[in-house]
Amino acid sequence: MKFLGIVLCVAFLALQAKSAQAVCGYESCHETKSNMINIHLVPHSHDDVGWLKTVDQYYYGHRNNIQHAGVQYIIDTVISELIKNPDRRFIQVETSFFSKWWNEQSETMRAVVKMLVNEGRLQFINGAWSMNDEAAVNYQSVIDQFTVGLKFLDDTFGVCGRPRVGWQIDPFGHSREQASIYAQMGFDGEFFSRMDHNDKGRRMNDLALEMIWDASESLSQVKLFTGLLYTFYWDTPGFCFDVHCSDDPIIDSDSYDNNVKSRVDDFIAYAAQVAEKFRTNHIMIPMGGDFQYEDAEVNYKNMDKLIKYVNERQSSGSKYNIIYSTPTCYLNSVHKSVQSYPNKTLDFFPYGSDTNSFWTGYYTSRPTQKRFERDGNHILQVAKQLSAFAELSSTQQKEDLEYLREIMGVMQHHDAITGTEKQHVSDDYDRILYDAIVGGVKTAGDALRKLTNLPNGEFESCLQLNISECAFTKDGADNVVVTLYNALAHTTKQYVRVPVKNENYQVTDEKGRVVASEIVPVPAEVLALEFRDSDTQHELVFKASVDKIANYYIKKVDSKESSNGVRVISQPKANAETYDDEETIVQTSLIKLVLDNKTGLLKRVEMNGVSENIEQSYGLYRTYDSGAYVFRQYNQGDFVIQEDGVEFTVYDGALVKEVHQRFSEYISQVIRISEDKPYVEFEWLVGPIPVEEEFGTEVVTIFSSEIASNGVFYTDSNGRELIRREKDKREDFTPELAVQPTSGNYYPITSRIALQDSNKRLAILNDRAQGGTSMKDGQIELMLHRRLVRDDGYGVGEALNEEKYGQPLIARGKVFLILNAADESTSAEREAEKEFHLPLWKFFSKNTGSTTAAAKSVPSFDDFPKSVHLLTLEPFNDDEILLRVENFKDHIEGKVVSFNIRPIFDYLNGVEIRETTLDGNLPLSDMKQFKFHAEGSGIRGSEPEYYTSSHKPLSANQTQDAAEFAVTLYPMQIRTFIIKHE
Repeated sequence: MKFLGIVLCVAFLALQAKSAQAVCGYESCHETKSNMINIHLVPHSHDDVGWLKTVDQYYYGHRNNIQHAGVQYIIDTVISELIKNPDRRFIQVETSFFSKWWNEQSETMRAVVKMLVNEGRLQFINGAWSMNDEAAVNYQSVIDQFTVGLKFLDDTFGVCGRPRVGWQIDPFGHSREQASIYAQMGFDGEFFSRMDHNDKGRRMNDLALEMIWDASESLSQVKLFTGLLYTFYWDTPGFCFDVHCSDDPIIDSDSYDNNVKSRVDDFIAYAAQVAEKFRTNHIMIPMGGDFQYEDAEVNYKNMDKLIKYVNERQSSGSKYNIIYSTPTCYLNSVHKSVQSYPNKTLDFFPYGSDTNSFWTGYYTSRPTQKRFERDGNHILQVAKQLSAFAELSSTQQKEDLEYLREIMGVMQHHDAITGTEKQHVSDDYDRILYDAIVGGVKTAGDALRKLTNLPNGEFESCLQLNISECAFTKDGADNVVVTLYNALAHTTKQYVRVPVKNENYQVTDEKGRVVASEIVPVPAEVLALEFRDSDTQHELVFKASVDKIANYYIKKVDSKESSNGVRVISQPKANAETYDDEETIVQTSLIKLVLDNKTGLLKRVEMNGVSENIEQSYGLYRTYDSGAYVFRQYNQGDFVIQEDGVEFTVYDGALVKEVHQRFSEYISQVIRISEDKPYVEFEWLVGPIPVEEEFGTEVVTIFSSEIASNGVFYTDSNGRELIRREKDKREDFTPELAVQPTSGNYYPITSRIALQDSNKRLAILNDRAQGGTSMKDGQIELMLHRRLVRDDGYGVGEALNEEKYGQPLIARGKVFLILNAADESTSAEREAEKEFHLPLWKFFSKNTGSTTAAAKSVPSFDDFPKSVHLLTLEPFNDDEILLRVENFKDHIEGKVVSFNIRPIFDYLNGVEIRETTLDGNLPLSDMKQFKFHAEGSGIRGSEPEYYTSSHKPLSANQTQDAAEFAVTLYPMQIRTFIIKHE
């Protein structure tokens, strides 16, 4: 440490002398040689934001008996080594860890680090709060966590802290929407290291490891250079110089053990192999791995020698030139080389590492955690919008909101939302997310006390409404105010359910008008949950209409008063039509359901003028060696779909009709249709799943129709555009599916899966990420829950066998069915996606009677075109608001729309407005993005080319005419603005 202090002192003096000539970004890259193979050596450490250890355990180096890793020491020693030699480079990826380290540093150390950043010696890559997964995440949360990470870097280091390249080296498959997000942020490219083994083999032969990804079917300019690392993100085989490794160091003394020649021979031989597979005279070789560089002196001392002795051979005719580099500098050299590359149009799912290992289990693993993450995003959007409207400014309010942003960034990590972490780490994710959500609810409540006429309202949230439990109403719902917040742009009409006792209630709106309502029984299987801490056995249901904020008032009344608003729904078949006791019909004005009385299953659906035989049931996979990552079917006979024996009861109300079905001791569901709602809701309850000593069980729901889909189905990409899938096929190669035909056809479903023929279209939407497929024509399959008995061998070291409340995990969730004519627009599915992703958030308060407080006006966004989504509205800086708007229809469903944002600008007391890249941190007018040439796209130029914004960036101030605030959005386009206010 004494030596480090001396180095810091020298570095600080150097900083003062060199600050005027600092360069970063591409200007800081080492020179290359045009007549040689240039080896870009990239020192890096891959630091998981939780996996085998918790986030804090990884940062502090705790519990090294599990895994030796201490991120704070990695950053410490890397900085000290970078100071010693200006040629050295290092890339920092996970901003969450770096920000934690930065907050602990002295001003002297911060000045030194800024010098390293300004000189391009320490470069930030990716820049998001974590290295997010790409299968189970929703695009809104990915954009948010990039915004948080890049804002920290911009606030701390300015333009030199901004990454230019994506670095997704560990996620288990790659989505097209992730590439689209990178492109829309102005990034120049991305690199990753996992690709299906058959795809990689073909690309190696075709020199196609690097490509141009057409990342949107609707946005023609959204293209991204994408590269696959030659082997993996770990060190060159045989050249791991880290203290965690046992490869030979470079010994250059005059001794018997001198190994310079053999070490250099081996390295150049490896470099020659790599160079054969790429199109330019530049290759990138990563030097690092999981939690490496904890004693960075060892790494750099040996890399220094490697560089020295490889380059010395140039005097003897060697054509290899090796330099310290970064992915940014490598990409810059590739761009200058002006080559052509193949196109990629779909995605890289599913990832198969061998014929028996398709990484498709994690699409579903830990289903309750996947749902909890969605709840976190929901309250984050609510709290951000409310904070902006209410102008919340206290330190605590800002800290609580920022903490929620950051924890949601952690939850996007590729071992968090994926469910591929150890159980104690999962428990810690739950703990920190719960704390963050509580803080978000508190912030939202503070805002609502300013914005509504309830200055003393409690505005409590109930986080277990999915099992009809709410502490605020468990002793009665008399004189309760339900405040509903709509995070969407347009007025929404949704059914609200409040846990209550079996009493008579009346619901009124803010104008005192009685709102139709009724009491519905909670399913018996939910009431039987031992951990359910409530004796409320019913739910009060009413339909609410909400622009942004609305209060509804519940009071207890006698039965006479409630006759016009509340009635108990009666038991089934007396009120349900039957035909020869073979069928039971349940219907609203929009939907008709037919159930088979013999099997107990749904058998037909009629809606939107279409009738289709649809049988819905549950299936079980009996699996031997599935794990958290991998879904492995044991043999094809070990999959059974329940075909009969389902008990059911019908509850027939004026507002809502419910079919309560019991499939087995551990599977039950409610089929629900509501008046005026154009979809069928299936609320499932699965668990505790039984297992055998040698076999686990994986539970799916199956929708079987007679639609002639011919092996084609469609899945969403992170909740945005749909991708066409074809059973047993891939875009660029032929997969090996003989061993795992089902798993090899599974895809991530984060919001929707659909199939159709020339007449009809069936879509299933969900409430969390799941795996899904269509293994038979007309059939859709979604995996809901998994309980396994052994690890799959990919590192987590535990069987996925979750327990809560002392018993195997029970999960509850929803999927939704929409049936339509094939020639009808899929806009209804898009609109439903938004409603299911961000439904009304419920806050509960006591109704204390009249109040003189006046509600503050909140802006309406109803004048936005119907296809425009309020993607983000949040405090950005103390005097700035970030506004992000999206045309959520694609090029088939939607059209170009225009509208004016001057009203929201004025509401926020705007002074100036500027347009930025998607992440909000780079003025769009400053964006200059590498353009690469795709094969078959015309004549290739001889000079490097660039993209700039495809439209004139909006920039205006309060003195300008409203016409200057006009916004045009093409289908699927997102535009981001920063509004500076008084």
